[in-house]
Amino acid sequence: MHVSEVAPRWIKNIHEFISEGQRYVVKVHHVDREKNQVDVSIKRVSEEEKKRKFEMVQNEKRGSKLLEVALHSAKVTIDLPTAKKEIENYFDDVYTCFKEVNLKGEDALKKLDLPKPLKVKILEIATKNIKKPVVTVDAILTLVCYSSQGIETIKNALKVNDDIEVNYLGAPRYKVSLTAPDYKSGEKKLLTLLEHIKTYAQKNNCDFKFDRE
Repeated sequence: MHVSEVAPRWIKNIHEFISEGQRYVVKVHHVDREKNQVDVSIKRVSEEEKKRKFEMVQNEKRGSKLLEVALHSAKVTIDLPTAKKEIENYFDDVYTCFKEVNLKGEDALKKLDLPKPLKVKILEIATKNIKKPVVTVDAILTLVCYSSQGIETIKNALKVNDDIEVNYLGAPRYKVSLTAPDYKSGEKKLLTLLEHIKTYAQKNNCDFKFDRE
C-alpha cells in the first residue's frame, strides 16, 4: 500500500496512522495481474464500510464460539471445522445460521446434515443468545374533528393498542410509531392501523390524512 493511500491528508510519520500487527479495513483499487500485485487503500474506505466489516468479523467470531458451545453440549463426534463447512453450504456464515434459527426455529436446520442432538443445541442456543431484529415504522397523521367532542374523538381514534406509540407534534399532527421484526410485517401492521383510525375518524366527522417521513 502506497503512503498516499493511508490518509486523506499529507503524512509526515506513517506510524501516526498505522502500526505493525494492527488489522485494518482496506479497499482494493487496482490489480496488476502481470506483476501479481494488488493495490489497496485505507483512506478510500468509508466509516460505514469499516463498521460493516468489523461487525462481520465480530459476528464470524461469535458464530464460531456459539457453534463450539453447541458441539460441546451436544456431545457429538463431529468436529468444529466439519460442522462449520456443512452450515456454510446453506448459510453465508455460522452466525447467520443462528439468526435464521432464532427467527424460523428448527425449520431453518432441516437441510443441514448434522446430528440431531447438535441441531437441538443450536436451537436452544440461538433462542437464548440471539436477539430478534426489531425495526420501527411510523407515519405522520393529521386529524381534524369538527364536533364539540373533537378532542375526545381524536383520543379514542388514536387509542388502538398498547404496542403503538403516539406522539403529539402540535395540532392537528400526530406521529404514530410501531415496532416489528421486519419492515414488511411492520408496514402491513401500520397500514391496518391507519385504516382503523381512518374509519373511526370518518364515522365521527373528522378529516384524516397521513404522510410518511
